[in-house]
Amino acid sequence: MTPTKIAFIGAGSVVFTQGLLADLFAFPELKDAHIALHDIDPERLATAEGAARRIAEERGAAPRVSAHAERRAALADADFVINIIQVGMRESTRTDFDLPARYGIRQTIGDTLGVGGIFRALRTFPVLRSLAEDIAEVCPDAWLLNYTNPMAMNVQYLTQATGLTRVVGLCHSVYWTMHDLAELLRVPFEEIDYQAAGVNHQSWVLRFERGGTDLYPRLDALIAGDPQLRRRVRVDMYRRLGYYPTETSEHSAEYVPWYLHHDSEVERLRLPVGAYLGIVDENVSIYESTRDALAAGGPLPVEGTMEYAPQIIHSVTTGTPRTVYGNVPNHGLIDNLPAGGTVEVPCLVDALGVQPTRVGALPAQCAALNRSYLSMNDLVVRAALQDDPRSIRQAAMADPATAAALPVEGIWDLCDEMVRAHADLLQPGLRATLGH
Repeated sequence: MTPTKIAFIGAGSVVFTQGLLADLFAFPELKDAHIALHDIDPERLATAEGAARRIAEERGAAPRVSAHAERRAALADADFVINIIQVGMRESTRTDFDLPARYGIRQTIGDTLGVGGIFRALRTFPVLRSLAEDIAEVCPDAWLLNYTNPMAMNVQYLTQATGLTRVVGLCHSVYWTMHDLAELLRVPFEEIDYQAAGVNHQSWVLRFERGGTDLYPRLDALIAGDPQLRRRVRVDMYRRLGYYPTETSEHSAEYVPWYLHHDSEVERLRLPVGAYLGIVDENVSIYESTRDALAAGGPLPVEGTMEYAPQIIHSVTTGTPRTVYGNVPNHGLIDNLPAGGTVEVPCLVDALGVQPTRVGALPAQCAALNRSYLSMNDLVVRAALQDDPRSIRQAAMADPATAAALPVEGIWDLCDEMVRAHADLLQPGLRATLGH
């Protein structure tokens, strides 16, 4: 049987690539896989290749590892494509924070919604389109497993702008939320049963049980007795909405108008404004350490990450059934969210592929927040599909946190500045500045 071929697009995101490879090589059936690495940065590509070979050796795997400066060569005949690109890298991310900050907009992570999420999406879409065209030509049956943020916008764009249907967006937030809740309650993770659904970075824990017993009352008692727990955004949201959100407090604060715009809330909830810039710098340092360790022949300690992509690849190739959480188009999955928007739901995975689970209707208060999120997403995707620069501004106007911080003229001025700053990475029709 021909070994499974897995193409990594953006493999120079070495930290993430290493974790995924450690997970892949943990499965005996994938130890001989063909790992095809692609990155546009030659040094990062060489580092990724060296790391892949070292991890394989340490894990007792014997894969074929190939590195490709040319993307189509990496994709040719691939069974799975893992997308982990970051268009514009550190420089563009810094712009996403610095320009809005001059207008008084606070962001913590800036990669999903808000001004940062809008422009990260718009500079990613052209690369996604060309990637999809290549997949359609050289590996049309491959599953595209997307990790690149903004997840929901990218998946919606891929499914609406291209002919690809085997697309699923993957994020670890549901898994780690439940892992951390189990730890908080001192319940073994393996003993909990849970269901979550919503949109990426704003899903909701709909069921949280152990042996058929609801664990929410235990969580309520813990929160009531711990003032420090009540100083977390996600706990504050849970207390007011009744369902625990599946993303960190730093992320969650950006998607609603209630927190970052108010100094008192930033202090009460200990919100780290601009935190992602430190994470980006740390990732660069880790990359450089990995590069230097490889060059020196030193050890390369890598932990498994329990990510969903390796689990999906294993399930599809072996027929082993398992459940993961995936981001997919809302075709009858969540009744009270817009059709076609990207939703996050449980998915059965086996030899037939990724099969989303119908959830039904979300609690009304949760759906209300998710609809605001998806409405903004839709306007960003519409801007790209219709080459309509006004839709960029309208998306920013519809974003709850941006609208709470700026008057409408300020939103349009900021969008003009962002367009000018990112112009070289935007599709030509979106490079216009519009004024008021």
